[in-house]
Amino acid sequence: MARGKLRIYLGSAPGVGKTYAMLSEGHRRVERGTDCVVAFVEHHGRPRTEVMLHGLEQIQRRTIEYRGSTFTEMDVDAVLERRPAVALVDELAHTNVPGSRNTKRWQDVEELLQAGIDVVSTVNIQHLESLGDVVESITGVRQRETVPDEVVRRANQIELVDMSPQALRRRMAHGNIYKSDKVDAALSNYFRPGNLTALRELALLWVADRVDEYLQQYRGEHNIRSTWQARERIVVGLTGGPEGRTLIRRAARMAAKGSGSEILAVYVARSDGLTSASPKELAVQRTLVEDLGGTFHHVIGDDVPASLLEFARGVNATQIVLGSSRRKTWQYVFGPGVGATVARESGPDLDVHIVTHEEVAKGRGLPVARGARLGRARSIWGWLSGVAGPALLTLLLTNVDADLGLANDMLLFLTLTVAAALLGGLLPALASAAFGSFLLNYYFTPPVHQITIADPKNILAIAIFFLVAVSVASVVDLAARRTHQAARLRAESEILSFLAGSVLRGETTLDALLERVRETFAMESVALLERAGDVEPWTCAGSVGPHPVARPEDADVDMPVGDHMALALSGRVLPAEDRRVLGAFAAQAAVVLDRQRLVDEAEESRKLAEGNRIRTALLAAVSHDLRTPLAAIKAAVTSLRSDDVDWSEDDEAELLAGIEDGADRLDHLVGNLLDMSRLNTGTVRPIIREIDLDEVVPMALGGVPEDSVELDIPESLPMVAVDSGLLERAVANIVENAVKYSPAAAPVLVAASALGDRVEVRVADRGPGVPDDSKERIFEPFQRYGDAPRGAGVGLGLAVARGFVESMGGTLTAEDTPGGGMTMVLTLRAVPGPGPVVADLSAQVTS
Repeated sequence: MARGKLRIYLGSAPGVGKTYAMLSEGHRRVERGTDCVVAFVEHHGRPRTEVMLHGLEQIQRRTIEYRGSTFTEMDVDAVLERRPAVALVDELAHTNVPGSRNTKRWQDVEELLQAGIDVVSTVNIQHLESLGDVVESITGVRQRETVPDEVVRRANQIELVDMSPQALRRRMAHGNIYKSDKVDAALSNYFRPGNLTALRELALLWVADRVDEYLQQYRGEHNIRSTWQARERIVVGLTGGPEGRTLIRRAARMAAKGSGSEILAVYVARSDGLTSASPKELAVQRTLVEDLGGTFHHVIGDDVPASLLEFARGVNATQIVLGSSRRKTWQYVFGPGVGATVARESGPDLDVHIVTHEEVAKGRGLPVARGARLGRARSIWGWLSGVAGPALLTLLLTNVDADLGLANDMLLFLTLTVAAALLGGLLPALASAAFGSFLLNYYFTPPVHQITIADPKNILAIAIFFLVAVSVASVVDLAARRTHQAARLRAESEILSFLAGSVLRGETTLDALLERVRETFAMESVALLERAGDVEPWTCAGSVGPHPVARPEDADVDMPVGDHMALALSGRVLPAEDRRVLGAFAAQAAVVLDRQRLVDEAEESRKLAEGNRIRTALLAAVSHDLRTPLAAIKAAVTSLRSDDVDWSEDDEAELLAGIEDGADRLDHLVGNLLDMSRLNTGTVRPIIREIDLDEVVPMALGGVPEDSVELDIPESLPMVAVDSGLLERAVANIVENAVKYSPAAAPVLVAASALGDRVEVRVADRGPGVPDDSKERIFEPFQRYGDAPRGAGVGLGLAVARGFVESMGGTLTAEDTPGGGMTMVLTLRAVPGPGPVVADLSAQVTS
């Protein structure tokens, strides 16, 4: 069965019209003949929204009794039985009443989607889980109901329902959102213009990120390489020189002018060695980029301008920031430079910014290297120097009335041969030596204008000239090759060093490593393939980029890793010398994959071992601690039902009291077991409210004798942000544990005090205490310290208490009591000052 599709109307604030838009969509679908029903819609008494329900089939809600009140929730079973094509479900972030099928409404929606039912729902931007802290800092209101971002991101369609702050406040003033008695408080608190503007910006930015994901996916699927300037992306070209920090900060200032702009710093390690990169400086610049919210990328390419432009277009960049060249004036004879070339070839879709800095024209840190791969322009200049140069020199010497002598003429021709070797390599130099020897013979050795030499000394001179020219050309070419090899090895070592450092720091996951391979070698996609045997089909262990290959045979480059694993790259054919670095990446990818699997297996083994330990402890608890009160209850009931004994009223009362005591013990033990199960499964969802401690702590002392506890809770304490029910259970377990170990003549002290932005509750007993090395162990499940009697419980009280306290953002630790005993210190977050007047308004309206 195909999974249903989810469409979400995302609102920037309560009251912008999400529910109205959802109902309008429902009417449109019904008019088109679609089977559409209203699974749950809350109109909050708004007449216009209520009118939109007319004409739509509504599924009867489920009624739930909770704490003496009646609530209605969406009936998931009824919707599944009805099986419409489309279900309208309002308030995706809603928390269901206890006793419902699921804890959250988004979980109900997930069931409908799994059943193949399309769902249209609504949610406000302030209910996204990742934005909870941001919204609280803006509005002063903590959202109790949230939905995981991933649930919303998985939606097939997300439509923003937006309204200007002024228009929304007018709707509020007209009574279209809240009732008239709440309008003034809402306008002066949650619905202030600044709050609404900030929430609107959050919604726009969040939707923009989602749109950007769709755009990247579409461009990849359709192989679109040109830049679409839908969003500002600034690429900073780094050389590893000291000017890089200036460029990064300049790009950051440019990005700050536009909301949502991104910075991508890229260092191109060119194989011909025309760089003077400092690894230490690159590390500093990488840290600076990341501190400013950008990303750092390291790629390799023979042609730096082409590689830089290819990277910029690959990430859909709109601007490139480069520094003014550090080359000296005479060095421009070798070409216009990276900045000028990038600016010339960037085209109309990329803006190039050349930024001045203090290192302009101060020269590079290393001399310009010569590579064996000289490029087309260098080859042309080499041939011109080797062939056209001697011809022009001959023309000049034959038309100038100056007899320099054959030795000087040879030196001039030798200079051109060396220049040809420096510019074009060995072949132009050999051609220059041969052509120069011919011209010397024909024009400068008698008899002139004949290919003969009369004087044997001239024959020897020309022969020596040719040998010297060939030797110099060979040496120069060999030096150029060695320089190229050294530069390439340096580039390779930089990449391998970066790879090793990332691995040692534990930063490289398989996807990150494959992405690094794709960037380094400028590939379209990279996949790590593996198979179980020689005849088994290949499976993909991890991939990055669009359309990864399914078999090594289909890739442009494949690098075997062992017998049954291969790294497959698509995009271009790599030269043979690049395969050495690729081999290192491939080997590391296999190691990372094995390490990930070992970590997963270790985590699974740990969970199995923990589960086995808990099951063993649970069996031990059931075998004794649960059976003991059951045995007492059974014996008392059997005695009361016996006809052989005529029990007095006092005896009957004693037996009934024993039954009640045993039932209370069972209830306490079972309650702790259930609480521990909830903590282990992560289903504890605290409802945080602002309360006073003196409202909760006294209620937690109902399970202990009155004279066993001394209470000291000052009325001047600030309020705390907690779940009152969870706090009561936690304090009750702590106090009961303290009373259990404290002598009868020494009551347990429960005191509270304020310390800065927190409130501490201290529960001090005068018992035997706990050694320092055991203070953490007593918080583990099924742990009882010392010679505690078997009937004292299953050892879950403190574990449950710590779990509840930590779920509310607090801490629970154990300390020694001065004079003997142990003190439990419960730390809670204090509320800074009085809470907002309308703290719950945003929760009352979600559409």
